[in-house]
Amino acid sequence: MTLAESYALCRQFNKRHGTTYYWSTKVLPPDKRPHVHALYGFCRYADDIVDDLGPVPVAEREAALASFGERFFRDLQAGSSNDPVLMAVVDTVRKFPIDPECFKRFLRSMTMDLTVAAYETWHDLLGYMDGSAAVIGEMMLPILEPLDTAAFGHARDLGNAFQLTNFLRDVDEDLDRGRVYIPQQDVRGFGVDLSARSCTPEFVALMKFEIARCRELYESADKGIAMLPPRSARCIRAARVLYSRILERIEAQEYDVFAQRASVPTVQKALMVGRLLVPFGG
Repeated sequence: MTLAESYALCRQFNKRHGTTYYWSTKVLPPDKRPHVHALYGFCRYADDIVDDLGPVPVAEREAALASFGERFFRDLQAGSSNDPVLMAVVDTVRKFPIDPECFKRFLRSMTMDLTVAAYETWHDLLGYMDGSAAVIGEMMLPILEPLDTAAFGHARDLGNAFQLTNFLRDVDEDLDRGRVYIPQQDVRGFGVDLSARSCTPEFVALMKFEIARCRELYESADKGIAMLPPRSARCIRAARVLYSRILERIEAQEYDVFAQRASVPTVQKALMVGRLLVPFGG
């Protein structure tokens, strides 16, 4: 496989599995786009080991994830890879000053998914999200080339906002996997029994609370977007608009994420991205 083919494969992963973020990459400068797809390819590769290997014992998944990490860091040290996905990832890390420690933290959180089913407090959940979400913002920054180093913390907040949005959308799906990504302290505090999968008044109150928390993260992220060069900022702004629209869809269906998965129709994604393109002349 050639390097170009590896980047193309990562792009296909992004297009197939990360549709919301994929649409936002369409407004990223063409020279940066493949590297964002490569980072997505790495994350998707690891996520598939955790969730999509079928009825494979936890110990085998953990071993497969560890093997993947070892292969990546070995290839990174060598400066090249023969793996169809890692080829593009290694090339991206060589071209941009992305801290390899970010990948270790990401893999650590993916490993947690194999054994940790729930998180007691918001602080505990943030500990998991440091490696599964905030760190993605850190990986992205060198590619986006912020104008101010203060963008770092805001990039972490945006990564967390994206993931918390997904957690709220996917409550039902995560329960199927035996996981809960809403702090147990909050669940108990609002008197919710998630196992009932019922959109009770208590559940609605819980969702309103978590959505408000999520929007605070988006508001912080907005300050960081303003610190990016215009052609990078419009990509992240597109992602921010598309993801926050998911929260609006949850509200529109009266918070019942059990009856219907909240999603933004493809036509709406295209229209929103198109509107962001116009001021920049495409």
